Amino acid sequence: MSTFLNRNPYRRAHRRSFFAGFDPILTAAVGALLVIGTLLVYAATRDWYSANGLDPEYYLKRHVINIVIGIALAWGTTIIDYRLLRAYTPFIWGLGVFGLILVLIPGIGSEINGARAWIGLPFGFQIQPAEIAKISIIIGISMLLSERTHNSDEPSNQDVLKALGVAALPILLILLQPDMGTVFIISASVVTIIAVSGAPTRWIVGLLLVAVIGGFVATKAGVVSEYQLKRLQSFIDPNADTQGAGYQLRQARITVGSGGLLGTGLFDGPQTSGRFVPEQQTDFIFTVAGEQLGFIGSGFIIFLLFIVLMRGFAIARRSTDPYGTLVSTGVVAWFAFQIFENIGMTLGLMPMTGVPLPFLSYGGSSMFANLIGFGLLQNVHASHRG
Repeated sequence: MSTFLNRNPYRRAHRRSFFAGFDPILTAAVGALLVIGTLLVYAATRDWYSANGLDPEYYLKRHVINIVIGIALAWGTTIIDYRLLRAYTPFIWGLGVFGLILVLIPGIGSEINGARAWIGLPFGFQIQPAEIAKISIIIGISMLLSERTHNSDEPSNQDVLKALGVAALPILLILLQPDMGTVFIISASVVTIIAVSGAPTRWIVGLLLVAVIGGFVATKAGVVSEYQLKRLQSFIDPNADTQGAGYQLRQARITVGSGGLLGTGLFDGPQTSGRFVPEQQTDFIFTVAGEQLGFIGSGFIIFLLFIVLMRGFAIARRSTDPYGTLVSTGVVAWFAFQIFENIGMTLGLMPMTGVPLPFLSYGGSSMFANLIGFGLLQNVHASHRG
């Protein structure tokens, strides 16, 4: 009888509704990042908006709304056993592809900084389908690589080809926007999942070569927009495009460096107040931390992000279900590469690609996707403790 009760899906759903069995360290780390991110978004926008006669709490209010919606989505992700997602994977994947097609239709998709990647919503909100596509790709290829019809611990070549097919169409649609930063993150997650699945090494080597050659061909064929090319040129030569991407990169490094060891103090940063770094509340939120919280505060943020990655890795390692392992691995790889790319471009160590910092940057679609990913990790963790 006790065995039956433990396997009863209604009993499991009831237990999860009270967040029992969740990883408390992961929850605390993400909670701390959300609080810090809210303060940084407010610090990045308050003074400038107030000085220009605008609502100084405009971005703060919207950011809090995004977090509340994201938490609701994370909670919804946890109340259904993640293994049941297999049945809904084709629908979720199809929904992701539909959104990516919709954003390319003139009159529906909005173009910002040379990329048609957003769909406008009422009350000034926007949604970025590419962020949601990250989830659909991860669960799609994880399902294919975990369900094997042959007697082997390794996926067959056919399994890998099917998984690549699931990832290829969304990636091609994102390339058409174009959004190279998101393509890089998704591609890194796909390669990581395939590697962890036990696929032969030749697949990993081949995919890395295709990525390098594909990037070169995309640049030569004009798939990469002029705006993105200027960002790449400014990474190679900071003096190139001194009024555009080069200016943004230079100001970002100055802002981070001006904080010193302890920072100038929260809400007291002259570089941030002067809006020397454009769109600082989104892709360059780490510059606010560098200036106002200093090396110590920025280091603490990196430490919290590291905890999220380590707890996610531990969840993937402890999972006894191949599907849970691959889903968790995909989420961790996504977070890891996005964190590395965002902080790296802020410090001038990576090209600027326009990707937000998970759990901290302003942006609804990114926050929703990040918290859904967090919910998936907690779901896998709770499933193997209950």
